[in-house]
Amino acid sequence: MSTALIRLMQLVSPALPVGAYTYSQGLEWAVEAGTVQREASAQAWIEDCLEFGVARFEAVYLSHMIRAWQKGSSAEILELDAAFLASRETSELHAETLQMGHSLARLLRDLGDFPTQSLEQFAEPSYPLVWSFAVNAWSIPMEEAVTGYLWAWLENQVMAAVKLVPFGQTVGQRLLVTLGEKLPACAQAALQMPMEQTSNYLPAFAIASCCHETQYTRLFRS
Repeated sequence: MSTALIRLMQLVSPALPVGAYTYSQGLEWAVEAGTVQREASAQAWIEDCLEFGVARFEAVYLSHMIRAWQKGSSAEILELDAAFLASRETSELHAETLQMGHSLARLLRDLGDFPTQSLEQFAEPSYPLVWSFAVNAWSIPMEEAVTGYLWAWLENQVMAAVKLVPFGQTVGQRLLVTLGEKLPACAQAALQMPMEQTSNYLPAFAIASCCHETQYTRLFRS
């Protein structure tokens, strides 16, 4: 077993102390509004967000950021990061990626085996930027890295649904099995997609995130 695989498992682990578990990305409002009520509707919501949002947009930015790190192109990384941050439709989505990016950058500095001075030029890096930096520094293959990133997002959304709907852990695992089968194809598409073809057109997702910011009672962070 390669060290790169171990490092990838570390990056996608729920134990990674970046606060991912504190965010539901609008799912909490979807449950409150009655859009997500059972296993089938939870699967439909998460699957749409995966295929038409995270895989088609965020994972594409991630893959291009990894390539930019490999080329040592700071200018390209800065441009990609600025565009990604501008794409965050709501204040909570914007705050989420900055908070997680800051937390991961601090963690990598504390681990001590990273040339983290490369991150100093980014005052407020997004989460994909810092994640792509770790992937490059640990020499994790791109396809595995992008698949792992999608898995980490999927696992967090399913675990949020388990708490919010709520339903049992077996249902959660069944969703992970079903939706996890889509990840290899999603990762392949993200790796091959040029930036000009990216899209994160998910109006219901953006509205849910907006509504969540002022939701009266919340389990998840806004």
